[in-house]
Amino acid sequence: MQEDHAVAKGSAERVLHVLATLARLGRGATIAELMDLTGLAQSTLYRQLSLLRRWGFVIGRDNEFSPGPMCVPLAWGFDQSSFLTLESHERMEALSNLSGESIGLLMAVKHQIVCLDMVESRHPLRCSFVKGRMLPLCKGASAKALLTFMHVERRRAVLDQLQRDQLLDDAARADLEHQLERIRIQGYAVTNGEVDAGVWGASAPLFQHDGHAAVAVITLMAPSLRAQGQEERFIEMIVRGAAHISSRLQSL
Repeated sequence: MQEDHAVAKGSAERVLHVLATLARLGRGATIAELMDLTGLAQSTLYRQLSLLRRWGFVIGRDNEFSPGPMCVPLAWGFDQSSFLTLESHERMEALSNLSGESIGLLMAVKHQIVCLDMVESRHPLRCSFVKGRMLPLCKGASAKALLTFMHVERRRAVLDQLQRDQLLDDAARADLEHQLERIRIQGYAVTNGEVDAGVWGASAPLFQHDGHAAVAVITLMAPSLRAQGQEERFIEMIVRGAAHISSRLQSL
């Protein structure tokens, strides 16, 4: 899948583009793979990697490069200071205890969805979205809630990019847009088995300002069999929980 190369124009943007590409992969990548994903020439790519390696953001061995040790304190600092995680985590823990299921905090980054925080279910069989994991912003309750409650122009740009990446065709886009309108009316999204087979999810938006786009969503994830008969209860929990967190965010 080709990345959006238009963002990588200036030298600062090129180096950030390389680092963001490695972050999205979540693993090491060869020079050839990074050239394909970033659209950068080999000589340019080596210059960016050399700079990142010098500062500890990238480590390399032979022809493979991966995120370096400086990424660890950066991630730790985010966990400790992010207003979203700080204001959401306590309510997420309460929701997990009440429902017995996993609760995730997720947000949109360009045309992908990323998990910022996760409170795991105590059940031996549980559903989870790995913290830091990124997926295309088109499937699952979290993605659909985020798409629904973002600004119209941004949603259009995201859907355009998903089509360029061949993750949506015209018919699939039209169907998705119809689903998003229903989600907008009801105020939450529910899906079953869209991202992972046998996983049910309900997601509701978090707002920092009335009338603005959602800053993130919280999502309850449960095995489909365990969710049967409890769907309405779980939906009410996640909607109430999102409203509580939104109230806290709006008071900041």
